[in-house]
Amino acid sequence: MCLFHFHLHGHHIIPLIGGATALVGDPSGRATEREPAEEEKTRSSAESLTAAVSHFFARALEYAQSRIVLKPNRFIEIRPKNNAKWHREMTMMDFLRDVGVHARVNTMLNKESVRARLASPHGISFTEFSYQLLQAYDFHYLHRNFGCTVQIGGSDQWGNILAGIALIQRPPPPIAFGLTTPLLTTAAGVKFGKSAGNAVWLDPELTSIFNFYQYFVRTADTEVEKYLKLLTLMSWQDINDTMEAHKLQPEQRIAQRRLASELTELVHTSALLPSLAPVCSDQRHAEAGLATAETLTRLTFDSDLSGVSASQVVNALEGSGIQVHKITRLELFEIPIAKLAVRCGLATSGEVTAMTAAARILILSRGLYYNNRPVPEVHFMLKDFHLLDNKIVILKAGKDKLAVLALEDA
Repeated sequence: MCLFHFHLHGHHIIPLIGGATALVGDPSGRATEREPAEEEKTRSSAESLTAAVSHFFARALEYAQSRIVLKPNRFIEIRPKNNAKWHREMTMMDFLRDVGVHARVNTMLNKESVRARLASPHGISFTEFSYQLLQAYDFHYLHRNFGCTVQIGGSDQWGNILAGIALIQRPPPPIAFGLTTPLLTTAAGVKFGKSAGNAVWLDPELTSIFNFYQYFVRTADTEVEKYLKLLTLMSWQDINDTMEAHKLQPEQRIAQRRLASELTELVHTSALLPSLAPVCSDQRHAEAGLATAETLTRLTFDSDLSGVSASQVVNALEGSGIQVHKITRLELFEIPIAKLAVRCGLATSGEVTAMTAAARILILSRGLYYNNRPVPEVHFMLKDFHLLDNKIVILKAGKDKLAVLALEDA
């Protein structure tokens, strides 16, 4: 998004794909050595990432057109660069002569990520130790061949960026600058990324539109305002209004739903109306994914589900991993809801009696819901008027563990 803001202000931006450096791996922010990457897999990933990045900027520009006033003829074409191109052309002797000669080992050893790894039992390999010089050469190459004067990266890239600036300025006087942004981290302070197993991908084949939307709906209250400011083009007034509404009904996750909707539109769906532009199959798929995610979010958080149709629910749950449990009318209305929760897998334990006890504990702690209403007491039984669309009942345990009971004859 930082790069996109530069693009919106008329700067020539160069998204850099690490087709070569991915084979090595950056030690920054890591406690252990990365697993070696396979060259063919890395090449394929670089091609996919290049396509995803190009797609993102095209979508983001459409998103921006619906949020802010853009000056016409201001945008320079975005062409991602893959550093595999120039690193493959460089021999080891070239690297030592043109890059290594300017590197000071004591400076490299003083880098925080290197010091941390040297102090650990795992140590650091020469491969990862050299990573900072490869990234430094990337900046040098882009500066020399494309006039790139600013490198932007996460805060963990500060040392690598400084290494690039130092290489560019040998010999002086060429000027180059570095800009870092705070990392997006979990509550535990772990940065998001594929290596940590918590990546959110731009490619819908890797993170479905449904899961993408749901991920941001689950954003913690402590983080959501920051994300609205960092990751969307909403106005400050709009963000403030959204947060005020959220504070009045935090259980409705108003701010999280706005965040999820904004980012899904930014990354996956066109901001243009269908009447103004043809809707391609990818666009229809994206819009269907967003509709599915919004429906499931409503099932999870809305207190009033009276207008929900059974077909809408079944369609939304398809492929989500949430099961629809068929049940007879007799069973639905004559089995206590605690046992129905056990049947649906919402209360788990080793034995049936323990599971029923777990369901009762959920009820007593107001953690079991039917149609997003807390179950009032442990012997509660459903009635005909509790059915949504005369066909289904939504059961929920905790904040987001769902199950659907559907009449067999419905």
